[in-house]
Amino acid sequence: MLFGDIETALAAVTSTRSRLAKVDALAALLRELEPDEIGPAVGLLTAAPRQGRLGVGWRTLASRGGAHVPAPALTIGEIDEAFSRLVEVGGTGSAAVRTALLDELASRATASEWQLLIRIMTGELRTGALEGVLLDAIARAADRDGAAVRRAAMLSGDLGETAVLALTGTIDDLTAVGLVVGRGVQPMLASTAATVAEALDAAGRASVEYKLDGARVQVHRHGDEVRVFTRTLADVTHRVPEIVEVARSLPVDDVILDGETLSLDEDGAPRPFQETMARFGAETAREIALRPWFFDILHVDGRDLIDEPLAARLDELERVAGEYRIPALMTDDPEAADAFARAALQAGHEGVMVKGLDAAYSAGRRGKSWLKVKPVHTFDLVVLGVERGSGRRADWLSNLHLGARDPDGVFGEPGGFVMVGKTFKGLTDELLRWQTAHFAERATGEVPGGIRVVPDTVVEIAIDGVQRSVRYPGGVALRFARVKAYRSDKPASEADTIATLRAMLPGGGVGAAADDPSGGLDERTIS
Repeated sequence: MLFGDIETALAAVTSTRSRLAKVDALAALLRELEPDEIGPAVGLLTAAPRQGRLGVGWRTLASRGGAHVPAPALTIGEIDEAFSRLVEVGGTGSAAVRTALLDELASRATASEWQLLIRIMTGELRTGALEGVLLDAIARAADRDGAAVRRAAMLSGDLGETAVLALTGTIDDLTAVGLVVGRGVQPMLASTAATVAEALDAAGRASVEYKLDGARVQVHRHGDEVRVFTRTLADVTHRVPEIVEVARSLPVDDVILDGETLSLDEDGAPRPFQETMARFGAETAREIALRPWFFDILHVDGRDLIDEPLAARLDELERVAGEYRIPALMTDDPEAADAFARAALQAGHEGVMVKGLDAAYSAGRRGKSWLKVKPVHTFDLVVLGVERGSGRRADWLSNLHLGARDPDGVFGEPGGFVMVGKTFKGLTDELLRWQTAHFAERATGEVPGGIRVVPDTVVEIAIDGVQRSVRYPGGVALRFARVKAYRSDKPASEADTIATLRAMLPGGGVGAAADDPSGGLDERTIS
């Protein structure tokens, strides 16, 4: 298939806000793919090449170009081969080789195809072709049950492989996809509740658990072989030898555990999240040790548990994990749960999670079965741009442009992000140095006083609340925003939505924008 066919399909997806129309356009494309084109095509549609990061930045790509072909001739297979060659380049002279490969690719594309390839290679493709839409399109194209396709994707952790299986295999092949020890599973996600009482009212009798300010880990053990994945299913086994050691000490042969890890200080109190993430990203063990706390178990010794209620899973977790279980209280009493939440805060943790004891483990889903309750309003937002600092910050990139997800394109481009404010508060010199280097490599253009960046960096922002705004298209702006931590463990697809922020407005965000707390800013959506 020609890459131009993908360009045409993406244009059709971008031009409509109708989910049904998006699904139809993508399904029509998927039906025409050859079996060996399906995986690469899914990677192109989602700006997530199957080869992973290609090691090229926006400046390098933007400087390529020159003469392009007048009509589409570049195939999906040729692009996939070029991407594979790019990631294989290394050693002395690799920059020149990579440049030559890019020049060759650019010369074989039309001008519009090359611009689309730049957006794919930099991860800045925003078309509304999000995973949920593409999963529905896969089901439509393959004439398969949507629930079966979604479950296979959740349990395999691979959208491309799921598409191949759905489109080329049988329904039995698809439904046979299950948990495999050693293969990452999309994690279950939590929604937010304002109070413990509100969370209990939604969940019923629940497990109320400490909400740690740590990094999500999924631990797989088969015999003595252990693998540890992040929430994005990156394999970090070699970075966390202490977690591997704990997993090998458990009284099981095969197990999949879900949990968090963080580092403790000399008094047993949690260290700041930044210190945990610095240690989490280290290639070798450092002085700061990581300690796992497990809150769920998905498989044990040949028995899959994800469809069993949480109460049954916790019985197994107690038997298997013992001292490594996260502190928890089983209750439906709001007063007891509130007292437990206060104890969590006094111990230095973020708050509590409230989890319904009757709920199955819904991999990859965010529902009301798991609810997080934190006393300070914090949101995971995406950095859209960064302004250069002034005064003592003149040499650094400082003021962050913050965006919330707009998955349905209610306030802007479908699948994009809506700007909701700026902040330079809470940034230490160390963070300023880091973000200056980090965002310089992720630049995709300019904004007044700074640069536009690939929208894939998640930052946790603490706010005092939100106010209505006529300046921002979502009608909402942050009040007293400050940086709490960068969340390298979270993808932009898990950032909070504009609907979540609007729900904090009086009346749940209904009505016209009124007062404007944005300080005269006139930014709209960065897309």
